[in-house]
Amino acid sequence: MTLFEDLKWRGLIKDIAGTEEDLQKVLDGSPFYFYWGTGPTASSLHLGHYSSLCMAKRLANHCHHPILLCGGATGRIGDPRPTAEREIISEETVNKNIEGIRSQIKALVPSAELVDNYDWLKDYTFLNFLRDIGKYINVNYMLDKDIIRRRLETGITFAEFAYMLLQGYDFLHLFQEKNCIMQVAGSDQWGNITTGVDLIRKCTDKTAYAFTMPLILDSSGKKFGKSEGNALWLDKEKTSAYEIYQYLINTDDAKVLEYLKVFTFLSKEKIEEIYSEQQSAPESRIAQKTLAWEVVKDIHGKIEADNAVTVSQKLFKGDFEGLSVKDILSGLKGVPNFTLQAEEPLIDVLVNNKIASSRREAREFLKGNAISINGKICSEETMMISKEIAIEGKIIIFRRGKKKYFICEV
Repeated sequence: MTLFEDLKWRGLIKDIAGTEEDLQKVLDGSPFYFYWGTGPTASSLHLGHYSSLCMAKRLANHCHHPILLCGGATGRIGDPRPTAEREIISEETVNKNIEGIRSQIKALVPSAELVDNYDWLKDYTFLNFLRDIGKYINVNYMLDKDIIRRRLETGITFAEFAYMLLQGYDFLHLFQEKNCIMQVAGSDQWGNITTGVDLIRKCTDKTAYAFTMPLILDSSGKKFGKSEGNALWLDKEKTSAYEIYQYLINTDDAKVLEYLKVFTFLSKEKIEEIYSEQQSAPESRIAQKTLAWEVVKDIHGKIEADNAVTVSQKLFKGDFEGLSVKDILSGLKGVPNFTLQAEEPLIDVLVNNKIASSRREAREFLKGNAISINGKICSEETMMISKEIAIEGKIIIFRRGKKKYFICEV
């Protein structure tokens, strides 16, 4: 299977600048330079960026040369959003974020060259930019772009309106300075991408290529990579490998085949084999387990992926032996928590912290072996709860029934 055929099978080609035949010839031809971009809005990329990173690696694996453009200049403005203008980020924060992203790219796409458009835009005067670039792009052309058209009713500043000129110029600059002939991005960037292709044609009388990937959504139609509204970061210090594993292992059956194609490097034959096994035995969740392990392995390495599996299995069983406080807190993120001020009998801890609604209910739980502490069933209401039984001297884990957890900090 050629690169183009593989990308088509995975559903990774949506919009094409030019013809599909021309794109296929370039992708399956001699090595070339291509770029994709990201804004330095945070010091880490997140799981929503991962489809772009996978695309860069797929092209790199076929000997093409990736360039990641981190928008130090455009990030000072912000690309237009469908609803409202982005907040301006300080220059100090932008620079710090670029360095964080740079280190991640080196680890995830080692062959990629990272460039910052601030380097070529910082000394470009406003007058020269209008003369050199602005004269080639008609205002009606800009107004016809979907993202601009949607903002006209609520209003859009000139800074955001002009954003597509800056991004279009980025492509022209990389085309002229690095012989970068292709841009790849999410479909929400289509208007900016075509602006660059048109600029290259008008300024150089040469052809550039571009295509977009479909935006990856979860089963509810929201952007992939968000967990309860919070980004799942690729930085292990911000989001643990276990959290990413757990997010992916909970993938809806209706989306798991798509995600296996987009986010893993497994072959067509292997993916079809896994999905067939999943359909024969849905309860095995083999597709979700494979997806989660493969993605964590590609981002953080095999050891972290194996550890995420271990943590997941232990937490599912309520077995905390051998787990660190960090692993436990990652696995039980969001569960009710309370602080133990002083040594107390178990029955008082249960009632005072609403694990049980009354002493009578607490005794019923204890009699029915429904209360466990740090993974061990407890039935003695007078058992004293103190820091001595805390894991690493920091937390005590209470479980009521099979699934209701409470974290006690000491």
